[in-house]
Amino acid sequence: MPRLPMPLRRAAVTGTRPDQPGPMTRRGPRPLLLHLTLAASRALISLPSLGCTGASSTSRQDWPRWIEAASRAATDPAFAHALVSAASGPDQALIAGIAAYRRHSYQRDLAEPPVIWAEGETRLLDYGGNGPIVLFVPSLVNRAYILDLAEQASFMRYLAAHGAHPLLLDWGWPGPIERQFTLTDYIAGRLDRALMAIEAPIILAGFCMGGLLALASAQRNPARISGLALLATPWDFHADNPEGASRLAASLPLMEPMLQASETLPIDALQTLFAMLDPFGVSEKYRSFADLDPASARAQRFVALEDWLNDGVPLAAPVARETLSQWYGANAPMRGQWRVAGLPVDPGQIPCPALIVAPSRDRLVPPAAAKPLASLIDRATLIEPQAGHIGMVAGMHAQTALWQPFLNWLAAL
Repeated sequence: MPRLPMPLRRAAVTGTRPDQPGPMTRRGPRPLLLHLTLAASRALISLPSLGCTGASSTSRQDWPRWIEAASRAATDPAFAHALVSAASGPDQALIAGIAAYRRHSYQRDLAEPPVIWAEGETRLLDYGGNGPIVLFVPSLVNRAYILDLAEQASFMRYLAAHGAHPLLLDWGWPGPIERQFTLTDYIAGRLDRALMAIEAPIILAGFCMGGLLALASAQRNPARISGLALLATPWDFHADNPEGASRLAASLPLMEPMLQASETLPIDALQTLFAMLDPFGVSEKYRSFADLDPASARAQRFVALEDWLNDGVPLAAPVARETLSQWYGANAPMRGQWRVAGLPVDPGQIPCPALIVAPSRDRLVPPAAAKPLASLIDRATLIEPQAGHIGMVAGMHAQTALWQPFLNWLAAL
């Protein structure tokens, strides 16, 4: 008996087709139309190379290959069938992967940790444990629970069980007050007041955009901060792709109607910006997911991570304008021109020991964007785990990539 592809084998067992939609409990991948369009465009671009000489691309020189392919398809049924199969095969795999994700049974069910301080939509979560207090500052555009993703994928709970006392700042959903916030309001306001709610000396740790907020706060509060960890934190926004950063900044006027209408940069707009950094990455990973055993640990981790990725948070309009124009457009942090409450943010003013983590496979914050911090902070230690941006904190190998090295750094303090 011939061996069926994995999605079809599962369909034969369950009595469903591989693209059978599940209950609409999941929204990803967001924005869905964008990812489907990108996948279809990629397939369309590749068609002229079938049965023709040369490789395909999007240049004008490829137009003769389009004509050649169309002419041959009109007279050669076998070639026409191969052309259609080549275009539809990847799309079918993508749709099967999305359907498998949406009908997966995984649900996050971790118990909520105690809230020890709150202001507006912001909460400070206490994970307990004995050891140095580490306050984690996440990004403003994703949910904080990436650091507490699942039972076997929780950086917070791992630290609490191995000699540290982690706290997690959950920024929450921006309400009417937060929608008027600037970066100064978040850093010199919310973050500073969260620090004041903790009596003991604090090790401050920031992830991604949260690292920039943590760095500015550490400079403002040197007497309260005994250590600073910056995890995949961008500093030189033009280091790897200055043209791409400039394009992001140039998109700001196009977003202004959205910013004014909702006082935020909406979630799907943010997801579109992230997708432009790796246009075909989402479709590739969903095609691969279609072949995974749904009960496997890898499949469940994939679903947990995708649920988090698609559970985004809108960004306050003033912060969106500031980050896109100053960080991406002007590269203000690297140029010494980014100010919080009037004070230039200067890594050279950080007196405490620092840990700079620049994952080598990070596509969102390339290592070249994060590593300058290691030379700008006097007492900095640089590590470069073999991991990606998200995999470093919540992937299948996060314990060896980041969790244990982070504990080792704490012990050395």
